[in-house]
Formats: sequence, structure tokens, C-alpha cells
Amino acid sequence: MAQIEFHEVAKRYANGHVALENLNLQIRDREFLVLLGPSGCGKSTTLNMIAGLEEVTEGSLRFDDVEVNSVPAHRRDVAMVFQSYALYPHKNVYENIAFGLRMRRHSRDEIDVRVRAAARSLEIEHLLERRPVQLSGGQRQRVALGRAMVRQPAVFLMDEPLSNLDAALRVSMRAGIKALHQSMRTTFVYVTHDQAEALTLADRIVVMREGVVQQLGSPDDIYERPANRFVANFLGSPPINFVEGALEADGTGGVLFRSRGSDFTLVLADDVRKRLAQRAGQRVSVGIRAEDVDEQPADDACTISGEICSLLPVGSDQFIGIDVGGDASTQKGARPASQLMYFRAGKERRFAMGERVAIPLNRCRLHLFDQASGMNLALLP
Repeated sequence: MAQIEFHEVAKRYANGHVALENLNLQIRDREFLVLLGPSGCGKSTTLNMIAGLEEVTEGSLRFDDVEVNSVPAHRRDVAMVFQSYALYPHKNVYENIAFGLRMRRHSRDEIDVRVRAAARSLEIEHLLERRPVQLSGGQRQRVALGRAMVRQPAVFLMDEPLSNLDAALRVSMRAGIKALHQSMRTTFVYVTHDQAEALTLADRIVVMREGVVQQLGSPDDIYERPANRFVANFLGSPPINFVEGALEADGTGGVLFRSRGSDFTLVLADDVRKRLAQRAGQRVSVGIRAEDVDEQPADDACTISGEICSLLPVGSDQFIGIDVGGDASTQKGARPASQLMYFRAGKERRFAMGERVAIPLNRCRLHLFDQASGMNLALLP
């Protein structure tokens, strides 16, 4: 078993910097948890606390209900894979993988069995006699994984292990790491700023910002039901589109959305416009993902129009950037400021620069955020 629990944990440094503030988090036994966020958000600090490389300033860190705040790193039964691989350049692959077992005084026969089993699992048996300088980046990363695997740890920690690899290799390595978790049946905690890695690998994702957890949930929860504007904006490629405006009474006991400084309105889904009827007048931001286009719109009451100013083909799809206009100028007759929004369209449709198009939106997939707090209105009472 390896269940990890942070209870009101904080990390403060002598210079006054606060890396973590009041972290409450339970990592389940055998789950694959991803810590996701921008640089400096506290995700690596969280990982290093689990490893015993950073001390807890306040609160309690527990493994299976036993506090480990003062337990040294070498007694925590964790293995860590770093971004830099951290291989010994003068040792061959076999010796690098075996090093930790030798330090723990395992028998020669047991070491050989574990090393070769790990090498076979990672498809690097043919590399055992080579030194790190003779390996590619992907091969070095598999050696680092093998060195951690052979220890058979209760907790497997990874700190941005794929960030030094090219895009194609990252995709294949993600599949390998997912398979490794399924075969080892142990707890994995993985740090990344790459949303694709998080969405692909995780059982659950923790989105962090400035040392504070913004949202914890499954990949679907995080992407489809973002807790706030920061989470919505951090996940998605291209990033989610935002339109500023306010909720207005629609005359039928509900509300609609009217954009700020523009002429268009959006009629919301029936359940949403009625549920938010008491919020008429509230300033909100509408989040619209590029893929949330209604292929067969029933009407034009939830449509955004604009002029195409960008065409981005990406293999099987294409993204069109349209200028929908922003805040109107205070000068009479002046042209409104531009606002660029991106939408996904099938490759079968041909578009031209400067063409004016109307984009029908799937009103059931619009995200509404309070402008003041950034919170998703769906999660507010």
C-alpha cells in the first residue's frame, strides 16, 4: 500500500517565499496522480516533499496514516525519475540500473534477475553494455525508469521526465509510462506543465497555481468542468476563447448573454438561463472552446460572426481565427478593437482570408465565469 496524505501542509523559505500554502491532498493507493501547472506553481516542491528532499514547514505529510515529516529520504520507499536522467556517465546501462540495488546489498543473483527483467520490460536489453553517451535521449530516459523500477518502490515519482525529448518520442514514451504503471500496480505521482501528458496519463489531475490547488479531478472533470477561468485557460489547444459581457433578463424568466462593446447576444441553454435568472446584471466571461461548434444548429440565436484573419491547418483538422471585434471605441464612428477567436473546422470546408463567417456554437457547452472571482457559475450556489 502507498496512500499519501497532505494535511494543511505549507512550505515557506527563509527569504519569505511561500511555495505551498495550506495543501490538503490525498493521493490514493495505486493511482496515477499528475501535478499540473505553470513554472513556480509548487508542483515540484510537492513532489520533493514526498521524496523527502524538501522539509515540511507546517502541517502533516503521511504515508498510510504514518507521519513522515522527519523520516529521511532513504527510508521512505520511494523512487524518483528526474528530468535530467541523472545517469552515471562512467557506468554502463546494466551498472546504472543495478546501482541502487547494490547500495542496498541485494544478492548478485537477485540484482541480475531484476535488472534483466526491467531491461526486457523497457526494451533496452540490447543496450545493457553501452554507456549513457552512446544512447539517445529516449534510451537514457528508459534507463532512468529501469533504475527506479528495479527497486520495486511503494511510490514512483517523476519530475517532468519527458521534457527533454522531441514531440514524437514524448508520445511513445507516454504510452510506455502508462503501461508501466499498469504493470507495476503502485502509486505514481507525476509532475508536468504539459497538458497533453496530464490528460493522457492521469487517473486524477491536480491543477496548481502559486502554491494553491485550483482543482482536483479526473481529466474529463478538469477539461469539461473547469472550476475557474485559470483552469479553463490552462487546458486546451488552442486556448479557450473568452468573451466579456453580462447576463441580461431575456423577458421570459431567464437570462441571455450580451457581449461587452459588441452587438451580439448568445441565447443560453434552457436549464442554464433559468438557473441563472437571479443573476441578471452580473458581469461574466463566456468561455468557448475551439471545438464547441454546433454542426447542425437549430437556429442562429447562439452564433458568433467575424472576419477570417488566420488559417491554421493541423493535419486532419484546421483552425480558423476570426476577428469578432472587442470593446467599441469611445470615439464616434471609430472601428471597434479587434478580438481574435479560434474555432476548429473540418478539412473538407474551404475558407479564405477576409471571408466573413458565422460560427454556430453548441450552447450546452458554454462555460460561464464570474468576472470578479473567476469562478465557474456552474459551481456557485
